[in-house]
Amino acid sequence: MNIYLALTLFSLVILVYWVISDLFTMLFRFTGLPAEKARFQVVSLLTGCGFTTRESELLLTSKSRRRLARITMLFGYVFNITIVSTMINVLVSIDLERPSNLFSILIPVIAAVVIIVFMRVPKIRAWGDRIIERLAGRFTNTKGINTLLLLDNIGEDSVAQVTLAEVPKAFRDKPLARTGIRQDQNLMVMLIEKPGKKAVPAGAKTIMETGDKLTVFGDYKTISAVFEAKERFAEEG
Repeated sequence: MNIYLALTLFSLVILVYWVISDLFTMLFRFTGLPAEKARFQVVSLLTGCGFTTRESELLLTSKSRRRLARITMLFGYVFNITIVSTMINVLVSIDLERPSNLFSILIPVIAAVVIIVFMRVPKIRAWGDRIIERLAGRFTNTKGINTLLLLDNIGEDSVAQVTLAEVPKAFRDKPLARTGIRQDQNLMVMLIEKPGKKAVPAGAKTIMETGDKLTVFGDYKTISAVFEAKERFAEEG
């Protein structure tokens, strides 16, 4: 094998690793994790580095996320071993007596770098995310379902974003102070974001409406039950 083929294979491995990383990131987003947190945890799981960060608690609070984390770690372990063994075989089999010209050697490397750089451009990344969101919408059928996005864990409680496709009957046309969310359920609605507007602090007179995004603090399972929300692939605003 000449150097040209070796570098082509190396560039292909980089692209495959990037695709796998984005695939598992998408799967974690299906479980209600924000994109950036999901992406960091996926890289940590695939490479075996950094999983001991406090954000790893986001994965441990859900049975589905724990199961997916195990699959990701096992896949990363097997994939890394395969890549290392492949690279060793490639290096051993490289024919150094017939090297390709410099331009031919650089082609696969430049192609890989260009693709990776382009995918780091915010507009291109946003375009890719929109495609993923459309696909997710087809497979999960979130229309008419309240979705839950886990933002962070603080002690035994969580901060989550609830997107209301439909306001629960018990809360319709009622100001927040009369819903009993704080007194009866021990939940705190901290922020409310109306469609097309910025998020603002929720007040006693705040009335929930369809399309609102609520930032809620409290027990995660209670949040899910009270707002009749499920962990689904949620579009982040």
